[in-house]
Amino acid sequence: MPIKVYTATSNRSCRKAIAWLEKYEIPYVEKNVSSEPLTKEELTEILSLTAEGTDEIIAKKSKGFKKLKVDMDGMTLNELYKMLQENPGLLRLPILVDGIRLQIGYNDDEIRQFLPRYFRANELQSMLALEM
Repeated sequence: MPIKVYTATSNRSCRKAIAWLEKYEIPYVEKNVSSEPLTKEELTEILSLTAEGTDEIIAKKSKGFKKLKVDMDGMTLNELYKMLQENPGLLRLPILVDGIRLQIGYNDDEIRQFLPRYFRANELQSMLALEM
């Protein structure tokens, strides 16, 4: 199953995540949320994989969020969906999802969770061999 990568135009972190996936030849499907907003199903999938819900995926310190002056605690899922459809810039990107794992933003160490198990095992064996 390919990884779903939610990106935005001109986002450096998104470009780094795509370059990393291509470097390791990991299949992915990219969706630019600037031109094609998240569906309710996609948002639900992302939220189901978070530990902290909307706090993980929304850039609450951004100018755009502060300008909206919304009460996230009283917001329904439909209201959240509408807000993100109209303001995709509120999302912390990239968002990488494979149905089991989720990563918000680009982090060199955390993105390695998407490497196939055999690749990580081989890498560990190589590291252990160097230590001996």
